[in-house]
Amino acid sequence: MTRSSPAVLDVAIAGAGPTGLALALALRRALGRSLRIALFDPALARPAGQDARASMIAADGRRLLQDVGAWPDNAAPVAGLRITDSRLDDAIRPTFLELGDRALDGEPFAHMVADSELRAALRRRAEEEGVELVAAAIDRHEATPGGLTLSFGLDERRCRLLVAADGARSPTRAREGIAAHQFAYDQIALVATLGHEAPHGGVAVQHFLPGGPFAMLPLSGNRCSLVWSERRAEAERVIAADDSAFLAEVERRAGPDFGALTLDGPRGAFPLRFLLARSFVGRRVALAGDAAHVVHPLAGQGFNVALRDVAALSRIVAAAARGGEDFGAAATLALYERARRLEVASVAAATDGLYRLFAHGATRGLRDVGMGLIDRAPSLKRRIVATAAGL
Repeated sequence: MTRSSPAVLDVAIAGAGPTGLALALALRRALGRSLRIALFDPALARPAGQDARASMIAADGRRLLQDVGAWPDNAAPVAGLRITDSRLDDAIRPTFLELGDRALDGEPFAHMVADSELRAALRRRAEEEGVELVAAAIDRHEATPGGLTLSFGLDERRCRLLVAADGARSPTRAREGIAAHQFAYDQIALVATLGHEAPHGGVAVQHFLPGGPFAMLPLSGNRCSLVWSERRAEAERVIAADDSAFLAEVERRAGPDFGALTLDGPRGAFPLRFLLARSFVGRRVALAGDAAHVVHPLAGQGFNVALRDVAALSRIVAAAARGGEDFGAAATLALYERARRLEVASVAAATDGLYRLFAHGATRGLRDVGMGLIDRAPSLKRRIVATAAGL
């Protein structure tokens, strides 16, 4: 059996989703084309399909994507966030908390970007930058002196560092023997892109309903991204409904502000879960994005936390490479673990705590008082906006 033996890779990335692509581009920008980078993902062989999801990207993530040349042209700035807390059939939904659109330095704290458009922009830029794209999954990796041997199909490559950006069920994390604390929520997220009659004004709306948070997030034009977290039994009923019945359920929850709604693309659904890896590093292996952490989408922080992984790992790898150090060594990867562990654990705990706070109707009065107090504290609101922006 003949095995190919091309040049040794500096960095191999398992997974060519937005996290893996963004990391490859950040490393390319920091260290130039002399760095040998390859992404491995069987999905690279398939044409990109439509995706019902969109991401709210904070200001620090936008800066990173602009720096690497992969910022989509039609990203929609978020001009504000309005939060309500009500029962499904309440005639009036008072706004308990409203956040403005400006962070401390005067820029929008977030933009909304359709995931399919973001992925296309990242892949296009990766191809322009000469990042090697391998349409295969890494089946096995083994530590050898000074590096790793990767096996994919009948081929092998060697690398100095392997990054797992291959999702919540990361095969790389499993092979490396890194355990994760994880559990399933009794909720399914329903997602879709919706057209609507009335303009959204760039304002994101999140209704905390008994079944879970229901968010209408502004996209370009008279469109929004629906992210509706619902109890599993009710969600499965809605998933089985036809499009007209689905839209009727959405309109019931959205209220009259948007006018008539239409579907502007496919619907999607995915079960919600919590995951936090026990370690973000292994033997010449680093975890990034969903391979390291998965949080509830109610605060829109999942991809933002992944982009902060990208920023930290690319910075640490670049500093080690410039200093002539082994960027895959345990001492270097320990810097990444320390840089990310506390923030990720804090975000995971905060989002899980918010989910549990709003999941119990008995706490409604207390949480509404709390949101009202925040709404009347401008300095605290500015701090919340700056934190959400990553600034």
